[in-house]
Parts: sequence; structure tokens; C-alpha cells
Amino acid sequence: MNITLNQTDGQNASLKVSLQEADYAARVDEQIKEYSKKANIKGFRPGKVPAGLIRKMYGKGILVDSINQILQESVNNYIKDNKLRILGEPLPDRQDENAIDWDTQKEFEFSYSVGLLPEFELPLDQISVDRYKIEVDQTTLDEAYEQMQNQFGQTTNPEVSEATDYLYGELKQTEGGDFNTKTLIPLNKVVAGVEKFVGVKPGDTITFDLREAFGDDNAALAHVTGLSKDVTAGLNGTFEFTVEKINRTEKAELNQEFFDKIFGQGNVTTQEEFDAKVREVITENYEREAENQLDRAIIDQLVDTASIEIPNEFFKRWLAVTNEGKITPEQIDEFYDQYVKELKWSMIRNKVVEENDIKIKNEDVVNSARQKMMAQFNMPEVPEEMEETFNNFLDNHLKQNNGRNFVNEYEALVAERVLEFLKDKITITEKEVTAEEFRNLVGA
Repeated sequence: MNITLNQTDGQNASLKVSLQEADYAARVDEQIKEYSKKANIKGFRPGKVPAGLIRKMYGKGILVDSINQILQESVNNYIKDNKLRILGEPLPDRQDENAIDWDTQKEFEFSYSVGLLPEFELPLDQISVDRYKIEVDQTTLDEAYEQMQNQFGQTTNPEVSEATDYLYGELKQTEGGDFNTKTLIPLNKVVAGVEKFVGVKPGDTITFDLREAFGDDNAALAHVTGLSKDVTAGLNGTFEFTVEKINRTEKAELNQEFFDKIFGQGNVTTQEEFDAKVREVITENYEREAENQLDRAIIDQLVDTASIEIPNEFFKRWLAVTNEGKITPEQIDEFYDQYVKELKWSMIRNKVVEENDIKIKNEDVVNSARQKMMAQFNMPEVPEEMEETFNNFLDNHLKQNNGRNFVNEYEALVAERVLEFLKDKITITEKEVTAEEFRNLVGA
């Protein structure tokens, strides 16, 4: 067997494997013996089928399988032994299906395209990001109160609409199309001509310009019509809305019943305690989101700053081959920048792990998944009588999807450890902002 690597440029190479009969004959003979032991052919006792008959009946298939096994093993070993940094795995070069004569040919040559990944340095001294400290101001608290009071309030159906109501009824296009549907219109989303929707009663019909009413916002139009944003982009003209019902939410009162619904029975008993608890929860949520924003900023800057050359042509082909039937070439082109970003971050993450001996043990993965599952079920701890059941449930969860859930948890833990390491090596500036400023920054 002879394996040669021809590097065409810094990112691409061709791997050629030449096989002589001596390279595969012993494996083929071994496979034929195994077939002879298991074959059930009329006229022969089990395990006594002559090897010559097996070779005549199944020899070509056994030859193909044996050579494929040898190719996979030898290519993988070559890459490992030569410490090649490659993208994905080698891709067999396309060849004429009739180019190989499996009946008579004794010597074979196979070639593979290989995408090479470059060595690179981490420009940690160039990375500077902001860590946001969010001030929970009174406006943010008032918004939270309004949301909670509306969520736990009582819905009524008044006879006359007001500006904060929801109108349910039939929406239909009167010119330029035949769109017709039953829908719910939130009046607080109407930005032009809201006076047409206020003071109406069930049975009234409102005529208005749909796009103008919702400020040319395709997301709002999609919500009202139930159509996709792409479809609503072409939706124009005059519409009629016939009111069938008016929905109004009467805000819940700030009393003990309300406190119990939000934080559990008896955990909060006064307005002062409730205010403090709401502020605490909002602060924790913003701190968590601020840390997520910091992580994204670190990843974005590292990916943009690190000099990493990607074998683009090979990468696109590899994406197409490994996702055949799942994504189209057009989708690969559309989202290619995101694929490249994910690849570069994966390379950066692996480099940090390798160079700094970051290790994740199996028990780390299990404990991380356990904590997340306990939080999901709102369990500060697992009761002793439920321990075995909980552990079985956790074990089954990690084994699902052919162990993919375990792999996902492992990769998330690696990313978390890598980001913790990076935060000690880069420049992070603390910056105080209001909740509204932070929402604008992250596009929330």
C-alpha cells in the first residue's frame, strides 16, 4: 500500500491511496471464511459451504467491502500518524462508476480531496469587550408589574372598545386580493388611525389601510394575518374588519392572592417584600442576559480578529455531502457566513482546550445536565425517595438521539470552560446602562 499527500495550496490537498493485491487478499480470504461458516445454501450443511462457491457467489461484494474497510482504516491512520489538521473528513474524488473492473482488476488507486486547517494565533491582547451592568429603573419595574397584572388579570368582553383592548373578528381584503381570515387585533399595535378602532361595538365594520395601520411592519402584519413575513411583504391595500367580540383584561389587584400566584404560597406577604423580590428576579435575569451578551461579543471579536484561512470550495462541498437531502446548495450559499463563523469558533475553542489542558470528565457532563434538569422542574434538590427515578430519567435523556444529548451537553460545557478561561485573558470594561439601553443594544 502506498499513500501520498499532494498539497495543492495552503488549504487544499489531494490524498492518493494505491492498493496491491497483497494489501487486501488476506482480508478478503478471512471474510470468505466467515461467510462460509454462516451461509445457508441448499445442499450444504451449515458451516460447510465451500469457500470457492462463496467466492463465486459473493466474491465481488466481499472484495468491495474489504477494500472500503481498508481505505477507511488506512486514511484515518495516515491522518493521525502525520498529525494532519483537516476539515471534517476526506471526500472521495468523483470518478466514473465503470472505471473499476472488480472482476479482473488487481491493483487499485483511489484519491480524496482534503481540506487543511491552518495554524493560527489567538489575538487575545487585541480583544476588548464591554460587560454591561444593568440598572433596574422604575420604568422597567412598572413594565414588569403591568405584564404580571395583565397575565393574571381577568378577561372581560365589554360592549364598547378602548385603546388597550383586543378586537376579535373577520379581516378581509376589499381590493387587490381575496385574503380573508378570523383574527385578533391588539389595538396597542395599531400605530396609525387607532381612533377608527376605539369606540366600536360587536357588529361594526372598520375600513382601513392595513400596511399604514401597522406602520409598514411586516412582523406585526404577520402576527395579525397569520401569514409569513415574506408573504405579508406583498400585502397592500384597503381591508375591512368586522368586530365580533371585544376582549379586555382587567388588571389583577396587588393582594396576597396575586403575591402567591407569582412567588408561591406565603413566600411574600407584603408590598415591600414583593417589590424587593420582583427587583431581585429582574436583576438576575438581566445579569444572565448580560453574561450571554458578553459571551457572544467575545466569540464575535475572536472570530473576526483571528487570521484563519478556510478552504471555502472544499468546505462548501463537505457541507453538501454531509447534509445531502437536508440542505440545498442555495441554502449553503445563503448561510455560508454563519457556517464559517461556527467553524472558526470551533477551531478557536479546540485550540484553547488543547493548549491549556482543559478537561471535561463524564461526571462533569452528568452533573451539569442534572442541574439543568432540576432547574427545569423547579427542584432545589431531589427528594431521597425520587433519587433512583430521577437518575434513570437523566440517564435516558443523555442516551437519547444515539447519545447526541450527551455530546451536546459536553460541547456546551467545553464552550463554558473556554469562555471562562478567555475572560481572564482579554480586556473587559464594566459599563453601566439602563434596562432600556441594554435592550436596544442587544436588539431585544
